[in-house]
Amino acid sequence: MAYLGNSKSTLEVVKKYNLSIQKKFGQNFLIDSDVLEGIVEAAGITKDDCVLEVGPGIGTMTQYLAESAREVVSIEIDKALIPILNDTLSEYNNITIINEDILKVDIEKVVREHNGGRPIKVVANLPYYITTPIIMRLFEEHLPIDSITVMIQKEVADRMESTPGNKDYGALSLAVQYYSKPSKVMTVPPSSFIPQPGVSSEVIHLECYKDMPVKTDDEDLMFRIIRAAFNQRRKTMVNSISTLGEFSKADIQSALQQMGLQPTVRGEALSLEQFATLSDTLKRLKMQ
Repeated sequence: MAYLGNSKSTLEVVKKYNLSIQKKFGQNFLIDSDVLEGIVEAAGITKDDCVLEVGPGIGTMTQYLAESAREVVSIEIDKALIPILNDTLSEYNNITIINEDILKVDIEKVVREHNGGRPIKVVANLPYYITTPIIMRLFEEHLPIDSITVMIQKEVADRMESTPGNKDYGALSLAVQYYSKPSKVMTVPPSSFIPQPGVSSEVIHLECYKDMPVKTDDEDLMFRIIRAAFNQRRKTMVNSISTLGEFSKADIQSALQQMGLQPTVRGEALSLEQFATLSDTLKRLKMQ
């Protein structure tokens, strides 16, 4: 069997099928076996695991996943790749390929049918242009997911891991750190892909929390406040949260004062715990 994790095998597949690599789907095929092995290792995949792969491409990483996992379910949006995947993965009997958009597929049904409803592991070489919507969908729907190990743009990985006071810190940092514990695995240069992307990539492992690290009475409200706080980073919290139209400036100032914070404070200074406290305080003030 020919492994695809090198430039020779990848180019042979591209040539054989006269494959047009789709920029609109953010297709960059991995050609570095060390990186592929590193991803599987970082994901901690065993023969007990069912893995959900997003965007298998021509099946490069799917091969590695299939050898380590009990079962792999790969979601591929590009129907032109389905016959290629059926060919390159023909020697495996533990792979299911679904030709659908990951943002629309019924993931709970996939988990129910392929893993008896037990938590799965998500592994993917994600298209840069849709990284955040995919990850946020996986988190926000509270799906039965054990961990998410993904290759993404390095700059996005930096934001996911960032802490208060840093320029990379923002709504994405807070969301990722509310739902999971992020840890960077490795930086991957453009030369590890065909075609080469214009920036470096990063493999990041997100260990999903069973119990959230902070408690809040209203998760949706907390994230509305977080998004408002970072929509215009230079605005004070009082001005940015008031744009929601849910709270008066007086109530926002009062809530910040109760927390020992100045009315001039900006979102980048607040921790996840402080955003949860602020959300609960504002909700309480509104109900009075």
